[in-house]
Amino acid sequence: MAHTCKSCGAVADDPGHLCDPTVEELSCEYCGGKDVGVNHVCKEKLTAMKFSCDSCGKMAPDETRLCNPVEIK
Repeated sequence: MAHTCKSCGAVADDPGHLCDPTVEELSCEYCGGKDVGVNHVCKEKLTAMKFSCDSCGKMAPDETRLCNPVEIK
């Protein structure tokens, strides 16, 4: 079960890492898994990742979700 901060919108599996947590059930938009963790990575999600952020390393399926996108080759 994931937790979201009411103040800043950050998401974490452990509510102790957030300043004002709420409980939220996350579903995976790639495999349809229910109540997945924040760091859930399934085969379908991994296949969809085409870009990574050159600043923080976050991966995304398109450039618009990253601040400094670099295509994964």
